[in-house]
Amino acid sequence: MSDEQRTPLPLVFDEPVGRRKPPRHLAGCTPEERVAWVTELGLPGFRAKQLSTHYFARLTDDPAAMTDLPAGQRDELVAALLPTLMTPLRTMEADRGTTRKTLWKLFDGALVESVLMRYPDRATVCVSSQAGCGMACPFCATGQSGLQRNMSTGEIVEQVVAAARSLARGEVPGGPGRVSNVVFMGMGEPMANYRAVIGAVRRLTDPAPDGLGMSARGITVSTVGLVPRMRQLAEEGIPVTLALSLHAPDDELRNELVPINTRFSVAETVEAAWGYARATKRRVSIEYAMMRGINDQAWRADLLADVLQSYGDWGWVHVNLIPLNPTPGSKWTASDPADEREFVRRLEAKGIPTTVRDTRGREIDGACGQLAATEA
Repeated sequence: MSDEQRTPLPLVFDEPVGRRKPPRHLAGCTPEERVAWVTELGLPGFRAKQLSTHYFARLTDDPAAMTDLPAGQRDELVAALLPTLMTPLRTMEADRGTTRKTLWKLFDGALVESVLMRYPDRATVCVSSQAGCGMACPFCATGQSGLQRNMSTGEIVEQVVAAARSLARGEVPGGPGRVSNVVFMGMGEPMANYRAVIGAVRRLTDPAPDGLGMSARGITVSTVGLVPRMRQLAEEGIPVTLALSLHAPDDELRNELVPINTRFSVAETVEAAWGYARATKRRVSIEYAMMRGINDQAWRADLLADVLQSYGDWGWVHVNLIPLNPTPGSKWTASDPADEREFVRRLEAKGIPTTVRDTRGREIDGACGQLAATEA
């Protein structure tokens, strides 16, 4: 269906009622909750740490390898605390195998996708936080699929652990490696599933074996601009990078491209991003998908720079331009390279650090805005 035929979708902040909850999983629990859970099963509390070590530190998924657990209780413990949360249906590869998109089926049949991207100096996992998305951005394949449900903390973490296993086992070209970066830029609006996302961030950053032991500085949480949650994130004490998907510097256009702007204006949204940078001393990334003839005019580059510079030039922000990735039936196309270069030049001339994102995975529909999670 073309964009002209589509009826604009409504904004949806809450998942549909009546959805069954995913199985409880060790990855969704704090260390203290794991101990209490094991104790409830009539086992000594230290078994929780042993299981955590297998899951987070050793990346083990075979109960037979967990030889420090009592043989008679091993299967019961693993089935209880490490139930299967998601089943891989298909993995597609690009960039000579260094970009891998996996389609997952969740326990209730919902489909999500995650993408592992290996570079010479790092390995990044792009994770989903919702099945579908309720933010209704018209140029995004996920946004046009609507919201099915929120994902649990365990389901979010499992995407990273699965990627970590693949790297550790040498399944990705380049030899054994580890996950260095996680970006919450897959399916869903992370701030609309705030509690589970923050739980996942804490599991990723908890020291091993309580978590994966990642640096918070290697984690990026994106948002289209849920201002109250952006402010809440600034108070969490976790110095992750905040990425704001702005896509337009003026309310008239952003109301069309990013419907949440009808609730929170450009000024309110950018001020919340600035507040995050001020509170955390972490530079905010402004994500801006370049769309031909829509938002890529030189005057909009000047306006974007002026909006950002109004909060000072103390290094609080940089702009990440994203060549728009095509989605089936869409009228939206990527900017002409000359217009993109002029946009960059205008921003840099006003002192705004600007980069153009590497569009890995485009040919397997694994790039920004392309994740649709279909079995076809």
